[in-house]
Amino acid sequence: MKILAIAAAALLLASESQSFAPTPLSTRSASRPHFSAASTLNAAATTGEEDLELTRQIIMSHVAKTGEDDEGVEVDEEYLPSHNKNPDDYPANDLMIRAALGREDVERTPVWLFRQAGRHLPEYHEYKQKTGRSFLDMLSFPEDVAECTMQPVRRYDMDAAILFSDILVIAEALNIEVTMPGGVGILVPCPLVGPADMKERVPSKDKLNVDFVNDKLGHVMESVRLIRKQMKEEGISIPLIGFSAAPWTLLFYMVGGSSKKNQHIGMEWLHSHPEASRELLDSLTTIVIEYMAQQVENGAHMLQLFEAMGMMIEQSEFNEFAMPCLKKIADELKGRYPDVPLMVFSRGASFANEELSKLGYDVVTIDGSVDRSTARDVVGGRTGLQGNYDPSELIVENGKTVDTVKQSAKELLEDLGTQRLIANLGEGLGGKESPELVNAFVEAIHEESEKMISESKSN
Repeated sequence: MKILAIAAAALLLASESQSFAPTPLSTRSASRPHFSAASTLNAAATTGEEDLELTRQIIMSHVAKTGEDDEGVEVDEEYLPSHNKNPDDYPANDLMIRAALGREDVERTPVWLFRQAGRHLPEYHEYKQKTGRSFLDMLSFPEDVAECTMQPVRRYDMDAAILFSDILVIAEALNIEVTMPGGVGILVPCPLVGPADMKERVPSKDKLNVDFVNDKLGHVMESVRLIRKQMKEEGISIPLIGFSAAPWTLLFYMVGGSSKKNQHIGMEWLHSHPEASRELLDSLTTIVIEYMAQQVENGAHMLQLFEAMGMMIEQSEFNEFAMPCLKKIADELKGRYPDVPLMVFSRGASFANEELSKLGYDVVTIDGSVDRSTARDVVGGRTGLQGNYDPSELIVENGKTVDTVKQSAKELLEDLGTQRLIANLGEGLGGKESPELVNAFVEAIHEESEKMISESKSN
């Protein structure tokens, strides 16, 4: 905090410390997680060190409520997560947050879907045609991002919205051109060709700070703020999920890999240029941390990390190169924002799930390859689970109906349980899914889980 703020806060303490009384638990919202400041304020100080800590918590509690000190001096809010700055911005529907943090049981299982915004929605295609912009072009226009983020939560009773964006916006910020010509997946026309090219084109790690993120990716932060504003105006009070690709996934694409060709090139880079690979992964880890942190500071309630190309790396190389990055990201983000749920998805690399559950993530996502009967044992109660419903169950051409969706949704809940679970897919919606069947899945998760939880309490 600024010096004047500290002085004003000291005066505040002098006036409040004589009359301060703990907040009764009964006055708190039972649906909200108990943030650290609130819980600390409910304890009396018995030593000098505890008194100092209590003093700090009283001051920070006051700052969280007012945003400024008693003298009208602007307070530096660097250490306050965005949803703590204004408690009124906390979502009325906080099922996702509670299920992710696992601090208390939920009354029904929350649900959202990977790629819920976009290609499967008729309103998305209508809007895209109206703007005349491509998917990648729309990401530079916050009003487009906000609109596309809102479309699925207007249509479905989702328990969270997710920022409409792409996993490779960081690569673009690092001077790597990305194209999506259609029908061939993501392409990088001019990939990194070696360590010398990397050093020439990719900014050095020391430059990848908050200022860099706000300069190169400021439009994303503006989009997050606009989404929160739009949600408030439309009365949709659910968490907003921010996200990023993980470092290995970014490296894989930046050196020319794709899901359809050059699938070997990422591993070749690790073997041919191990030191340069570590240097690049370290830089990518740094910017991923700052990028996700800024999403929180601008209004995201939860964070999702996508190691989307886990199927393109062998287990030994994953453990050597990718896992240290994932650990550093978890350490840093949970250190800064302990009450912001952090979810991770190592798609195609389910062998990593057990280790990921030990790194501090709140939720581990399981893809379609994971055996549900052992999924809970793998994470050992250390994290919640997310996934792994098959999106092919939502395609009419596959012979699927509302009734089959209801049955398969019920099976998901029976297999994985209703608590510490976020119902989701094992991979993203591909575009052929029926909105009617997607809606049936969302409704079935809510209805069946609520029924199962109610029955378990009565037994």
